[in-house]
Amino acid sequence: MDLVLLPIVLLAAFLNGYGIWNDQYANSYYTTAVGSMLSNFHNFFYASLDSAGSVTVDKPPVVFWIQTAFAYVFGLHGWSVILPQVLAGIGSVLLIYFMVKPTYGLAAARISALAMATVPVVAAVSRTNNIDSMLVFTLLLGSWFLFKGSKQGSTWRILVAFGLIGVAFNMKMLQAYMVLPAFYLFYLLAFQAKWRRKIILLIGSTAVLAVVSLSWAVTVDSIPEAERPYIGSSETNSVMELAFGYNGLARLTGQQNTAGNAGMPNGMGQGNNRGNRGDLSSGPNQTGSGVPGAGQDVNAPDNDNMNGSNGNFPNGQMPNDMEMPNGRNFGGGMGGMFGTGEKGPLRLFQTELSGQASWLLPVVLLGCIAIFARLRRRNITNKHKEALFWLAWLLPVAAFFSVAGFFHQYYLIMLAPPIAALTGAGFVAMWKSYRDRVGWQAWLLPVSVLLTTLFGWYIMQVYNETIGAGWSISELIAGILVTVLLIVMLHRRHRWKQGFIIAGFMVMLIGPIYWAFTPITYGGNSMIPAAGPTGSNGMFGGAGMGMPMGNGAGDTEMPTMGGRGGMGNRNEEVDTATLNYLKEHNTGETYLFATTDYNQAAPYIIDERAAVITLGGFSGSDPVYTTEELEQLVKSGQVKYFMVGGMGGRGGNSDISDWIKEHGSEIPTSEWKTGTDSGDTDNGDTESEAGLGFGFGGQTTLYEVKL
Repeated sequence: MDLVLLPIVLLAAFLNGYGIWNDQYANSYYTTAVGSMLSNFHNFFYASLDSAGSVTVDKPPVVFWIQTAFAYVFGLHGWSVILPQVLAGIGSVLLIYFMVKPTYGLAAARISALAMATVPVVAAVSRTNNIDSMLVFTLLLGSWFLFKGSKQGSTWRILVAFGLIGVAFNMKMLQAYMVLPAFYLFYLLAFQAKWRRKIILLIGSTAVLAVVSLSWAVTVDSIPEAERPYIGSSETNSVMELAFGYNGLARLTGQQNTAGNAGMPNGMGQGNNRGNRGDLSSGPNQTGSGVPGAGQDVNAPDNDNMNGSNGNFPNGQMPNDMEMPNGRNFGGGMGGMFGTGEKGPLRLFQTELSGQASWLLPVVLLGCIAIFARLRRRNITNKHKEALFWLAWLLPVAAFFSVAGFFHQYYLIMLAPPIAALTGAGFVAMWKSYRDRVGWQAWLLPVSVLLTTLFGWYIMQVYNETIGAGWSISELIAGILVTVLLIVMLHRRHRWKQGFIIAGFMVMLIGPIYWAFTPITYGGNSMIPAAGPTGSNGMFGGAGMGMPMGNGAGDTEMPTMGGRGGMGNRNEEVDTATLNYLKEHNTGETYLFATTDYNQAAPYIIDERAAVITLGGFSGSDPVYTTEELEQLVKSGQVKYFMVGGMGGRGGNSDISDWIKEHGSEIPTSEWKTGTDSGDTDNGDTESEAGLGFGFGGQTTLYEVKL
């Protein structure tokens, strides 16, 4: 056993897992789905958002199946649904170690594992119940099988490798396919077999990939709409369309479907013409439906819902011009709006993104030069082949994020494995060239230390007012000092020479390690995680991405979006008065209440395991129910209480809201809500009055509908 690996694994466990027990709801959107999935197999299979099995979340179910299994064993808590991602993050560190070690050696494996453990976005994402940590682990597991299968000429390992990409597709759809260029290239270069067998196996592997990828989607789409949930955020109630549209091409173009504007200003009531649900006569768990609309609000777990050009703000402008720290404007359409910088070849080096995963890119660049410097046509070794694999993973992913119209900062976890692997392999290659004084290549190591520490200073100095100038200046001075020492020692022999090399690498990690700790020290964002010293403030998940709000006096304020679901969540909590009122007045109805805002349903489903219906999925924009179907629900005695309103007036289907108001009797707030005066019918709580959610407030009203 490598004793050096143990503290690296412990560091990863601490960064990923410390304090997760304080996160009551985690990403409440996904936790609500897990709560619903625990109730029956129908909800479990489809990853239903609500108790009625009427809407799905906007992603495939595999990760939620795993989270539900953990919740079944440990109970439904924030920490129990986060735990699988914590373990996945640790597993990724181990996989990087065991993949790098056979070819590049022990030192490279240790460096790569440490680099993987301290990539800031890895730590930020792995301590939430978002999908991406499990996605990366699955892709790395497939890569491990690919490496083993290619070296040993093992057919079954190659099939498993491509099958695991198919499993990853059922976690986050087309994002899993980002690694396919690397898989195909490495297979063709490294698999030892005659070309005929190689091509046949390649075709078979691709077939396995396709079958596994599409198994759930085709199964669900083949089921009559009346017998399954509506596919959330889809235009046509189709998983296939969701995969290649909303979760596919729309990521590149930034253009989201029109229903996505339901939760935004000027977007109310749009996009509710996407088809009908099935017959409700069969009762609960037999309904078709809809889910988190393509119009999720700004706190959506994937927030993939604003129009690609201006988010449907008046005149295309965001409140108060939405300035970044140090005067940086959001700009750049959707990308800029969520703190992802301006499109272009240097996007990953911009302040908005560089702190997530880019710290060690200078080492990767110079390390690859060292690896390939001695490459000869007839002397392509495993080191070159594996380096090409990691580059074929890194470059397409980096290119995508450089031009993509819409993504969140935490998607950059896809960059972490190749950066970590190439950091270890490249640093050791530069180390050897430096030690052996191989001409110009000997200078690569000191230059990499200097450039990486300069880049680290550039990233950190933006936040000097928050973290103090000492961190950035210390890294800069230490980097320059170590660089000078390495240059002085280049042509000398000294017993401390190796120590200076190790010190050089540790100096380069000052920034990444500090940033990796920020979700713990500054608080994290469970909905849209990101690393950085302002991560807990951001509605968009960190790195200074808190949304400035006008206070009416021309000043800019930062809203507090904490709640009990982790910083950044806008969660309701169970109101005891509401719960007691609904239970006491329930006369046999199947569902405690129905709501236009999933946030209203979340705590009752999670904490109380109550049966609750969400009428329009996440944002209220999907056509989950028609007014005729609501009437049937009420007449059949399945539900009579409807909670209308919520954050920012979400509830995109105005026909549904109008029907409820027309046929229902408003219950005075004093009868069902804590902390209200008698006769008060203003149901907005303090947060609603404060205008959370871009400053346009929302109120909650309870109606009783009897027909």
